[in-house]
Amino acid sequence: MDWKSTEQASMERHAPNHSSSSSIPATENTVWADASPLLETVCKELRDGELIHGDNFNLYAAMSALEIMDPKMDSGIINKYASVDEAIEDGLAPVPISIDKTVDVQCIIDIIDHLLACEATWHKGHSLAQTVFSCAYLVRPERTLSHALLDSYCKVIRATCKAVTTIVSDARTHEEEDLFTMSYGLPLNVEGDEKCLSLLNAVEENISRQLRACKAPLSKRKPLEDIEPLQTNFDLEEGYCKALLCRLRFRKHFCHVLTCMRRPQGRGLELARKHIASCISELGSILNSAEFLMFNAYGTCEDGTEDRTTASGRQAIGFDANLNSRISAPTPPRSIKILSWKKAIKYFENLLHHLDIICSYPLDPSLDALLHFVAQFQKAQPDLVARVHLQLLLVQDGKLYGRYPILAVIIRAARLTEVIMRHDILKNEYFVQLGQIVINMLKILCTNAAWQRRKLGKILQDWRAIYSQLELAFRKESGEGSSISNGENASAGILKHILIWVEEQTYWIAHRFLVLGFELELYSPSEYCMVYWYLSVVLIRLAEKKHLKMTVSDGSAKQKGKKRKDSPKDLAREARIPPAISFLQCQICLAEGLALLLAALRNELIVLQSPSPFNSEHERFLQHFELLQKACIPDLISYPSFKESTSCARISSVVMYNYFKDAQKIAKEVKSSFLNDPDRSAELRILEQVAEHNSVALNVISRAGALDPSLKVSFEFIHHPYFATVVVKRS
Repeated sequence: MDWKSTEQASMERHAPNHSSSSSIPATENTVWADASPLLETVCKELRDGELIHGDNFNLYAAMSALEIMDPKMDSGIINKYASVDEAIEDGLAPVPISIDKTVDVQCIIDIIDHLLACEATWHKGHSLAQTVFSCAYLVRPERTLSHALLDSYCKVIRATCKAVTTIVSDARTHEEEDLFTMSYGLPLNVEGDEKCLSLLNAVEENISRQLRACKAPLSKRKPLEDIEPLQTNFDLEEGYCKALLCRLRFRKHFCHVLTCMRRPQGRGLELARKHIASCISELGSILNSAEFLMFNAYGTCEDGTEDRTTASGRQAIGFDANLNSRISAPTPPRSIKILSWKKAIKYFENLLHHLDIICSYPLDPSLDALLHFVAQFQKAQPDLVARVHLQLLLVQDGKLYGRYPILAVIIRAARLTEVIMRHDILKNEYFVQLGQIVINMLKILCTNAAWQRRKLGKILQDWRAIYSQLELAFRKESGEGSSISNGENASAGILKHILIWVEEQTYWIAHRFLVLGFELELYSPSEYCMVYWYLSVVLIRLAEKKHLKMTVSDGSAKQKGKKRKDSPKDLAREARIPPAISFLQCQICLAEGLALLLAALRNELIVLQSPSPFNSEHERFLQHFELLQKACIPDLISYPSFKESTSCARISSVVMYNYFKDAQKIAKEVKSSFLNDPDRSAELRILEQVAEHNSVALNVISRAGALDPSLKVSFEFIHHPYFATVVVKRS
């Protein structure tokens, strides 16, 4: 019985007017009846959060049930072959593929293209067994030994998969894509694969000679007659040689990229960039070969050009998505949709671009510069493979880039001199713990946004704990009851600088935690008010700690210089606000302006209020900021303080204290200080744009009046990822 007849029979058995042959027969306590009228009635009356169910309803049983006859859930129904050997006996992976050499070359190019699509799909988090190793030629390496071209390419593919799996496993971030590193006992480590590049080079050189031979003029072609052509049709020889060469060269250079980027202390980054450029160039040639391959394609092509997994449009030979489902128990039974060939090309272009950004970073020992780089890098939402390479570059053998001891990096970030490294106080356990916390933070910042936010929220408590230890040590060194401004010995001076830096770093993490919520769309519009209010408080604390760090370090430098009297020029210089602080002040003004505007709209116009049937505003406050509250970040900040700050907000007061104008003014003034920093300059322009739009919107709302029912106000992230633009419309 085929699938359709089976499905029809199943539907007949479960029809409402079925006979007593039902799989669940009626008993004294069970009577079958048409429930449609009841369901229609309750659908009209049920409210959010309500559920109608029978007394015998069991969620555990429902979730644990084995769903049969569904191709996506039942692995048995879609298995064509019981084993790989059976598939090969059935002709799934012939060698040679065809006695016609032209057809054989065409099929090998199709295999190469489909493998590229499978590899990109694997990188996206799918199972290795159902993507790359759905190719029978890879699962049975002995099959390809007699075919030099296919054998060398399969060896490089296996070596590449092994290298990527090792890199991801070493970084220990694969929990986010838990299928990525599972090899299921597949042949990733085949004897002879270590010579894959030399074999590929030999094949490449042979095809290059064939290309030169077919391009040579007739007068010079006779001496080259001993070179065997790639296939039998001379008119197609050049096109097939070029199509194969660009694919082989891409694979070779990509393998070199992975190798160079794993060299310790970033020594291979410059060479990796050259291979990345070659990879991108070869990808362009691969794309250009599609027209030739489609025009000369034999046989039938796949339906739809968008979903095809080969350049020619034909289905590749030697693949079965369920080839390993019986021999590999953990293989998920669901069907996997392989990325299209064009999407795979696009994926590798993006991956190479992100790897190039990593390789071009100057390995600056400044932690502030590094954190800014990582935050900017993550804005592009790089995939796992790129993020793993970044993490392994940053942290090597407990050192930054494998070069700088982490304590030396912390000393530099706290604006202390490297001479401090010889001080005995750095041997204390809490400094060792601080170094480990910084390493953990760097690793966390290289994970995906959801994983990163969750881990950052939890690591905040570690930062507060280490701050408490350092504070106790500082009080012990400087004497009970002494303050930071008092004179202190050398140990107390070191601890003072480190304490200020730890606080600054803690608020930087809290800020990162909050803004990631916007990226992940965790906040509803009715919650924007509390989020911007909390964000403004965190930004204020961050600016205070950063400014304090600058002030204390400048004061220490002045004491070392023993300058007796400050000149008017020096006093004026000190009075100026540093550009980094002004940058934060611009963001503070925007956050405060948005928080108060949202509060005023809620208080006066009764908009952006959506009472939840599940939890109160207080409960949502705790849900969003629970991890910050546990770490007391900031101190003495709670839901009552939020309500007190926003309950009296009115449109008139928001207009009077127009924070958006202040943000716009600061952005204009500080732009010139970041001419050598394109990222900050670009963000300042965006912040200025948001502030200008919001200032205009505020004036429109003020002139329209609080009771205008036609006024529609919304908050959209048109320009900036987490500072909303106010959009005012009339209905």
